[in-house]
Amino acid sequence: MNTVPGRRARSLAAITATAGLVLVAACTSTDDGGSGSKTAAGGVELAKAGQLTTCTHLPYPPFQSEIDGKVQGFDVALVDLVAKDLGVKQQILDTPFENFKTGAFLNSGQCDLAAAGMTITEERKKNVDFSDPYFDATQAVLVDKDAGVTSLADVKSKKVKLGAQAQTTGEDYAKKQGFDPVSFESSDAVLNGLRAGQVKAVIIDYPVVQGWLKDKANADAFEVVDNLNTGEQYGFTVKKGNAKLLAAINKALGDAKSDGTYKALYEKWIGPYDEPAASPSAS
Repeated sequence: MNTVPGRRARSLAAITATAGLVLVAACTSTDDGGSGSKTAAGGVELAKAGQLTTCTHLPYPPFQSEIDGKVQGFDVALVDLVAKDLGVKQQILDTPFENFKTGAFLNSGQCDLAAAGMTITEERKKNVDFSDPYFDATQAVLVDKDAGVTSLADVKSKKVKLGAQAQTTGEDYAKKQGFDPVSFESSDAVLNGLRAGQVKAVIIDYPVVQGWLKDKANADAFEVVDNLNTGEQYGFTVKKGNAKLLAAINKALGDAKSDGTYKALYEKWIGPYDEPAASPSAS
């Protein structure tokens, strides 16, 4: 996602101007013992006492979505590890994706960090500080099995209608390849468009497709015909200059990769673990 301003940014017309809904993540970390201090372990200053407040944008399974009344997912589980190290609980703030590229909610003190399956880009680095990369992302081409295509090139040559999520690198990639894709507001809308026959093929982040295909009905109807390596890596973000929290995030990620926790979480939320692809080195 090196060329678009926000991987899942919505158009301004679709974004509410109000702050997001606070949701409690499914975490097992402890609180601050009622001290009311905004300083956590390691001298990390927090927006609110006793909690690590995470900005995200729901839903985006398998990274974050509401399941059984709790926000869960790969991103949530990794940030829970950070919260545990800090001796606090994680709280999720559901916000418009538009604010992530500007760092607005970080700068205003509403959130300590942002976790939303965000690609590390030079543009975003101007406004926020990124953690070490924790996930390598590819773009999948998912098609209706009745479409009679076997690749993205086939989609183009046979003029099969292609869909993508608005303002994403998948959409950007499609346009660069000469497509005029149908633009959907969310990942859920992309899948619904495919199910309804509005499009016969879509291009979207591969982990999302992996999650869709766990549903037998989807697996029976659709298939992946291309997996495109676009060189994207995901990272968590903090307010520029928040070195202590950034160090805590990177330590938790490093520890998780060393002790097997990362692998277990990856297999739970993403799928089969391929270490070279799943565990990128710091860039």
